[in-house]
Amino acid sequence: MGDEFEERNVRIGVTNGKITAIEEISRVPDVWIFPGFFNAHTHLGDTVAMDIDAPGSIGDLVAPPDGLKHRMLRAASPQTCVDAMNASIRTMAQTGTFGFADFREGGINGVRYLQEANRECSLDSAIFGRDGGEAAGDGLGVSSTRHYGEELTHIVETARANGKKIAIHAGEKDSRDVDTALSLDPDVLIHCTHATPAQITNIADAGIPVAICPRSNWKLGVASSRQNPPVHAMIDAGVELMLGTDNVMFVQPDIAAEMAFCHYVYGIDSQKILKMAVAGAHITGRDYSIVEGNDARFIRYNTARSNAQFSKNMVTTIINRFNPRDCEGSLLMCDLK
Repeated sequence: MGDEFEERNVRIGVTNGKITAIEEISRVPDVWIFPGFFNAHTHLGDTVAMDIDAPGSIGDLVAPPDGLKHRMLRAASPQTCVDAMNASIRTMAQTGTFGFADFREGGINGVRYLQEANRECSLDSAIFGRDGGEAAGDGLGVSSTRHYGEELTHIVETARANGKKIAIHAGEKDSRDVDTALSLDPDVLIHCTHATPAQITNIADAGIPVAICPRSNWKLGVASSRQNPPVHAMIDAGVELMLGTDNVMFVQPDIAAEMAFCHYVYGIDSQKILKMAVAGAHITGRDYSIVEGNDARFIRYNTARSNAQFSKNMVTTIINRFNPRDCEGSLLMCDLK
């Protein structure tokens, strides 16, 4: 319960999608209730190139404007893009995700394709457009500042003047674009895989959250040890961390898998990992904590259906062994088929 995921025996009342009551009770069924997940960084359009056999550097694969994924997106029909993104949205919902923040390519039309793809499931979303797409979305999604010239400052200032949030990839390949990203005062930074100690201090002082995507970093070869991203240094500095899964081209948009990876590879404390898996909702202005007045974005997990009933640490079991088949009721706001 609450921000610290305190274990309590309670009955939760929900009215019109809002938590209206939390009552202490002495006995409970074999059901755990915990916050739904938020995927803080996705590229859902990449679904059209999922698991393609394509060796190459990170630039060859994903860098704008002519990386492999961008060429494939341009070649895909609008309906294919919508159908592919819809399939990945349903996959996220089936694995406990109630919202996502996406970098959407393709300008205004690209943003509209994603809005259409999400219409059925209606997950909470923040769509960061580019190439003019920010006008139709919730914010501006900037790839590395090294991909832009002097015009970037104007692009960012215009988006901010129009009430848009700013999200910037930084420090994914090296640390050289982190300072320029910070100079633009973004609302969220993505990756910071190679942020230096001084940069981490500056990020913390500025109060800018960071969405990390460790599995993608390993898959793309920009991380090969638990030192990158420097999650423990960021946690110690007080940086708010969020979990994302990045490119569907390489990595399934499954936050439960991302949590387990963080626990096994980086040794992050279980409570901190679960907080990272939920914190991204702040990007949309929502709070997934289970407290009265918040939206009811929680999962009901029947432990009697699995060995979870023998758990001695509820949070650790959730992040390492979550299985959507053991959930009660739909994880979607639409009816899954």
